Amino acid sequence: MSTPRKSNRPLRPPLKKKPEAIEILDRSDGPRRGGGAGDRGQRDEDAQPRGRDAHLNADPRGPRAPRGARKGGEPREDGNAESRPDAHQSALGRPERGERPARGAGRRGQGGGRNAPTVLAEPERLQKVLAQAGVASRREIEELVIAGRISVNGLPASLGQKIGPGDRVKLNGKLIPLRFAQRTPRVLIYHKPEGEIVSRDDPEGRPTVFERLPVLRKGRWLAVGRLDFTTSGLLLFTNDGELANRLMHPRYELEREYAVRVLGELTEEQARSLTEGIQLEDGVARFNGLRDEGGEGANHWYRVTISEGRNREVRRMFESVGLTVSRLMRVRYGPVELPARLKRGMWMEMPEADACRLAGVPVPQRRPDERDKRPPKLHHTMPRAR
Repeated sequence: MSTPRKSNRPLRPPLKKKPEAIEILDRSDGPRRGGGAGDRGQRDEDAQPRGRDAHLNADPRGPRAPRGARKGGEPREDGNAESRPDAHQSALGRPERGERPARGAGRRGQGGGRNAPTVLAEPERLQKVLAQAGVASRREIEELVIAGRISVNGLPASLGQKIGPGDRVKLNGKLIPLRFAQRTPRVLIYHKPEGEIVSRDDPEGRPTVFERLPVLRKGRWLAVGRLDFTTSGLLLFTNDGELANRLMHPRYELEREYAVRVLGELTEEQARSLTEGIQLEDGVARFNGLRDEGGEGANHWYRVTISEGRNREVRRMFESVGLTVSRLMRVRYGPVELPARLKRGMWMEMPEADACRLAGVPVPQRRPDERDKRPPKLHHTMPRAR
């Protein structure tokens, strides 16, 4: 007689009845423990999942309170980020769970970079949009519109016309790629030497100031005002037509300051006539300020300020009182002064914050960088070969 073969399967313990605590969590229609009369017959929203195997997934700590609430179920009165245990992490910009930081936010902060755009919600005037895009200055755009060289959606453009993101603008039949965004303007400070003309094309083939400037990928550099061929000093360039118009328009009356060397010396009567007003061919002109800087021999230096930008105005004013200007240099344009370390033929880019303040736009907020503490880099480039 053979003995029965033993099974290799492990013995299972007998099934036990579900604990009483688990049965309480499984009840759906019963009143909550400790609840009042108003809680009877109301479903427990914080109960764990029900079912035969609910005890396997039940949280032994019981239902959790909603985020930002206290143990007793009362909402926190100070549930802001400052009172949280991880307030130091939130202050450093750590994203909440489930959120992803924006691309580039960790590197450049809220500003997102130098040319991070701020989308314009409403249509803007044609002259303003094209000027911001660096197509030309406002005055030049108005002349192009009057000449019929700009069209909007296949029709000739008109002065003051507003355009939006859906409009197609063409200049001389060529589509202009427009971004309806406000960007941080760029401003170059250039120390113009004598012997350069402030023009892109010169029939005589003389060197121009634009030959020394860096190349822009989009748009072009706009000269803020002009200086004569024999005049040196501060010359500003920008890629923002709106800013160029703001700096040059007569209604803003930005002062220009010049250092003037003349052959001879002004008398008190001549100095008074230059500050009170003197008649020129194109109208009355006067200096806002006139200061004697001294000199040696036949040459004498003066500092003058003027709010206009007529052609050769400073030279003509001294010539009207019988003195010849032997040297003329612009040392200030509005709030921008010619840096002492910027020598002739050199240029430097204005810091981003200064350029924004000059244009009257908000400064992009970003984390301080070591490069911000360094002085602007000076560039001394040679004119490009023709």
